[in-house]
Amino acid sequence: MQRRAFLASLGAALGASALAPAAPAKPNVLFIAVDDLNDWIGCLGGHPQAKTPNFDRLAAMGTLFTNAHCAAPLCNPSRAALMTGVRPSTSGVYDNNQPWRNSPALAKAVTLPQYFTAHGYRAVGSGKIYHDSFPDAASWADYYPSKAKQKPVDPLPPRESMNGLNAANLDWAPLTVREEAMGDFQVVDWVVQQMNTPRDQPLFLACGLYKPHLPWYVPQKYFDLFPLDSIVLPKINGDDLDDVPPIGRKYAKPDGDHKLITGAGQWKQAVQAYLACIAFADAQLGRLLDAYEKSPFRQNSVIVLWSDHGWHLGEKLHWRKFSLWEEATHNVLMVVAPGVTKPGSRCDRTVSLMDVYPTLVDLCGLPARQELEGVSLRPLLADPKAKWERPAVTTYFRNNHSVRSEEWRYIRYEDGKEELYDHKQDPLEWKNLAADPKLSAVKEKLARWLPATNAEAIAKAR
Repeated sequence: MQRRAFLASLGAALGASALAPAAPAKPNVLFIAVDDLNDWIGCLGGHPQAKTPNFDRLAAMGTLFTNAHCAAPLCNPSRAALMTGVRPSTSGVYDNNQPWRNSPALAKAVTLPQYFTAHGYRAVGSGKIYHDSFPDAASWADYYPSKAKQKPVDPLPPRESMNGLNAANLDWAPLTVREEAMGDFQVVDWVVQQMNTPRDQPLFLACGLYKPHLPWYVPQKYFDLFPLDSIVLPKINGDDLDDVPPIGRKYAKPDGDHKLITGAGQWKQAVQAYLACIAFADAQLGRLLDAYEKSPFRQNSVIVLWSDHGWHLGEKLHWRKFSLWEEATHNVLMVVAPGVTKPGSRCDRTVSLMDVYPTLVDLCGLPARQELEGVSLRPLLADPKAKWERPAVTTYFRNNHSVRSEEWRYIRYEDGKEELYDHKQDPLEWKNLAADPKLSAVKEKLARWLPATNAEAIAKAR
């Protein structure tokens, strides 16, 4: 009798478990990084001639952050900060030639892929995720081309200085090569293969696209998309630096790249080449998205795409990144999180790349990490108009910071000099209002977000 009762109760339990919904599997993560990409993509409207149907396509799948900013306006500190959740002002990693694992604050840091690995994921990647000089083998189970070498080599043009400027990697030219020869093409191929490989654990899959990083060499067809005589140049103000503190003018270097390029009559050629490289990166993203839509990944994945910082092409008489102004700090950030984001959402709140790590942890149901210096963006993914009081802080070298809110940008340099721009009235940051006594309360409110810690810079690589 007892045996029959036991079997009956066992059968009922098994029947109930068969009817109960299975616990949802942890989502895969498709983690896409794009190097040196500013806001010159269609959905952000940064340049009227941009041709980026695939960046726009991904943005339409989820939430586009229109006001996202980097932790630092150059590769190594920006990427190290995002991947560890630790700000440059805390780690002392401010420049490209500092081995970030040598920082006492980062020596034992659990990177984003390491944290996912510790919670049952397989973390693999390809292309440029960390700065080229300091890849982190400990972060990955597998990597292409290898854990010690992040990106494959691109083909080169027939000679150095194709533009005649003799300025090292500040060079551009169309290539007469097949698209398949490009490193980013090979990176996408490898990532697609990983998406379609059956696995018994969720995947953290990183894809690092190198273009539009210098030098601007891509196949001819991408240059052909932008006829030189039709190129639209950025709007500039020739007196733009007159109200900028000396340290800001020093960083701008108006007598450097800007004088070289404009003096040689090559401003249009440079803009054409940058747009061509963005279009090439967009095409590789399109190949990745096409494969994603046909792969098992489509069933249960979170996608995040980010660029590590912005890029100047003459604005404020400056080129490259390396500044605390809008063109250098503003980056691309978009997230697709099924069940959380709504297709076609746009969020205008000011957010930071420091928020990527805690956001992915939150979206994938992993235990929160209190030591991270960003916050989860999940509230904004669920409601892009949700109340949000946090500005974005960007650091360029020790004790030089920008605080960007929705309405203002406040810059304070190491010598105490300041800049303040009203983004509602002056989106190009042409008029420095820092000396206006009527705005002292605005500066004081923004200054509360300046980092309390300004760690000494760690030693550079020898």
